[in-house]
Amino acid sequence: MDRRGPLNRQMISISIMLATIMQTLDTTIANVALPHMQGSLSASQDQIAWVLTSYIVAAAIATPLTGWLCARFGQKEVFLVSVAGFTVASVLCGISDSLVTMVLARLLQGVFGASLVPLSQAVLLEINPREKQGSAMAVWGMGVMVGPILGPTLGGWLTDSYNWRWVFFINVPVGLMAFYGIWRFIDRLPGKKGNGFDWYGFTSLSLAIGALQMLLDRGEQNDWFGSLETWIELTLMILGFGCFVIHSWYTDPDQAFLDLRLLKNRNYISGLFFIFIVGLVLFAVRAITPTLLQNLLGYPALMAGWVTAPTGLGTMFAMLVVGRLVGRVELRLLLSIGFSLTVFSLWQMSGYNLDIEPSDIVWPGVIQGVGIGLVFVPLSAATFATLDSGMRAQGTALYSLVRNIGSSIGISIVQTLLVRNTQVAHSSLAEHISSTNPALQSPSLIEQLHLHTQAGFMQLNQIVTRQAAMIAYVDDFWLMMVLTLMAMPLLVLMKQPTHPPSKTESAEAMVMD
Repeated sequence: MDRRGPLNRQMISISIMLATIMQTLDTTIANVALPHMQGSLSASQDQIAWVLTSYIVAAAIATPLTGWLCARFGQKEVFLVSVAGFTVASVLCGISDSLVTMVLARLLQGVFGASLVPLSQAVLLEINPREKQGSAMAVWGMGVMVGPILGPTLGGWLTDSYNWRWVFFINVPVGLMAFYGIWRFIDRLPGKKGNGFDWYGFTSLSLAIGALQMLLDRGEQNDWFGSLETWIELTLMILGFGCFVIHSWYTDPDQAFLDLRLLKNRNYISGLFFIFIVGLVLFAVRAITPTLLQNLLGYPALMAGWVTAPTGLGTMFAMLVVGRLVGRVELRLLLSIGFSLTVFSLWQMSGYNLDIEPSDIVWPGVIQGVGIGLVFVPLSAATFATLDSGMRAQGTALYSLVRNIGSSIGISIVQTLLVRNTQVAHSSLAEHISSTNPALQSPSLIEQLHLHTQAGFMQLNQIVTRQAAMIAYVDDFWLMMVLTLMAMPLLVLMKQPTHPPSKTESAEAMVMD
């Protein structure tokens, strides 16, 4: 079967697009459903964040396995297993009745979904002739953005119209169509049975990342370093990273899981740092905004989806524009503008209060989306501009890994601080609630809140709790703004490429992000 024919090329493109959209959709579709999951699964606010972080961490760990699996078992086989496994894991998420089963199912989703984006990119490059690869990858890169854009709105509609379980069940028909298209139209390419893999390096790094995430996710409820569990997780993380570094140092670079020669490239190291910051800020803000809208402002899930979706539209618009600017405008200037817009949007969000209008949510989101879009493509171009082509495969895998680690750490940090700062702010505000406070001695206020009754004091406590929670959200936005602002001066470490990247390279950078 000639898969380069026009019809087959279109059918293959549609099939892999379905698989990719299904995977990218799940990075945002669950966000607006988190408050509903929290009640259904009897989870606290910091615990429900595991639904997001478990997926991201599993995908981060499993992504580097893609190349070895394809070489060992064949591209088509890995693609089919990934789509089938992701679809089954989605069903398991939908039928989960406890936080433990949900997190385990999300881990499976992350493991099986990790290969879908790199495999789709590889297949699309393979089925298109060189002269069409640039345009094909650019169009596909725009398609990749459909998932994150549709996620909040679709998730909100499904949650309001049916229930939160349908944000996972929706993957079933999409997965079945993608599986059939891949099985029917993609040719089988046999793997190489003798292909090796650095399992020791992979295992030690996976142990370190897993221990780090457990420490961040469970640290708050375990009283951090007052708990033996936290010390065990810290010890495993240090041992894992230590063994990984020592092993990589003394292993042949061509056989090691990580070629340490990558770390000698200044642009590449700078790029890793900045993509870590982007992952940390972007996913952390996206994770807490829906809970702010639904828990404090009373937005229904669908409305929360509508007002957060424009962030993705801003990103798509910026990526369309910046694709034409890369190679014509200095990359550091584009990065500076992108980070500046992100800082400005976070500054606007730090002014949120309980009386904000939907437009106050939409416009900072659009500005933030444009800022992130202006960062993605130039950052990828600058990161890989001075990297040897033979090291690009490992470089892109590590780049994706660092971005995912930043995302999971960011979500864990903001959720932990949200819980802690709410308690601190509530305690501070409650100190002023007394019979001697002139503001509480107004007869009209006493009558309005029924402060002479127990129910009135409970109502007053709810008001204080809402105000304390809003203060905690604002503190999180301030933190993200300060981190982004502090990172910007380090842009001077990035070197301008001596030659502009081709259209294909720019499009590939867009897809990798």
